[in-house]
Amino acid sequence: MDNSTDDYTDYYYEMENMNNSCEYEELPVSYTLIPILYMLIFILGLSGNGVVIFIVWKAESKRRAADVYIGNLALADLTFVVTLPLWAVYTALGYHWPFGVVLCKLSSYVVMLNMFASVFCLTCLSLDRYMAIVRSLSSSQLRTRGRLRASLVAIWCLSGALASPTLLFRTTLHDKASNQTTCAMDFSLVATNQTERFWIAGLGISSTAFGFLIPLLAMMVCYGFIGCTVTRHFNKNLRKEDQRKRRLLKIITTLVVVFAACWMPFHLFKSMDALSYLGIIPDSCSLLNFLLYAHPYATCLAYLNSCLNPFLYAFFDLRFRSQFLCLLNLKKALQPSPASSLSSQKTEAQSLATKV
Repeated sequence: MDNSTDDYTDYYYEMENMNNSCEYEELPVSYTLIPILYMLIFILGLSGNGVVIFIVWKAESKRRAADVYIGNLALADLTFVVTLPLWAVYTALGYHWPFGVVLCKLSSYVVMLNMFASVFCLTCLSLDRYMAIVRSLSSSQLRTRGRLRASLVAIWCLSGALASPTLLFRTTLHDKASNQTTCAMDFSLVATNQTERFWIAGLGISSTAFGFLIPLLAMMVCYGFIGCTVTRHFNKNLRKEDQRKRRLLKIITTLVVVFAACWMPFHLFKSMDALSYLGIIPDSCSLLNFLLYAHPYATCLAYLNSCLNPFLYAFFDLRFRSQFLCLLNLKKALQPSPASSLSSQKTEAQSLATKV
């Protein structure tokens, strides 16, 4: 099957190029359910990540290194969810892309950029906690503002570079028979029909390795050392500083676990697809049909991660909740209540009466 493994909405193009001996029909409910889920994620992700970015930006004087990474994680999620209405329309139209080549390339690129930037921000958060807890004596020399800025530049440059194949190869393909236009990967400039499968499999495996497996392994190593340190040194009578470290550690651990749970099915199916291209696992019709049926729902689960993070901050982070409540109270304070408005009107009427 010919799947554009660099992106998450390409399985329709794969379906069109399946072996003719394999029969496949898209589930009718997918054309309605998937767009609805996309739009829900768009609304929740846009509002939630917008609030996180605003709170991190407002708390400049009290901003921690972890807050900076969390702000960049929210920025990556926010940039991504803005593209979801395009993919919702694409799915609702039966995988017909009416938005042109430029939006096809850019929106696909942003999706991949978000995947890499999110996991790299989480990895840096884990490394920051490792330095703060395990290497607390020497961490002050390493966790400087200059190094923080350098790590952010590295995150976005590396993410942009790893996502660049999508920007280069993604394009619109028009099928005259069905009069439909798909937004899919086209390797015709660099590969023949015989070598195209190696490009598809190679990009699929590399994006899973760099965008999931290697960062997840690094995070697990960090938390292994952190767990040993916490067990050895922290006791029930914790100082306030230790309590803050443990609370922040709990938040970041939850973010990593939720990220892994949301993205693992997608990367599992993606890897199975890539291995089928290479002939390592049997390329049977039953496997192809299973991957095609499961792909859009695994994709939705992966997308869901982009709107869950703000709710995790609100649930676990007392500091985030207090800053959010302060923001709400500030808005209420700026809005005059009916009683105060009535009182001001009375005062004004009395002052006018004294002037008559």
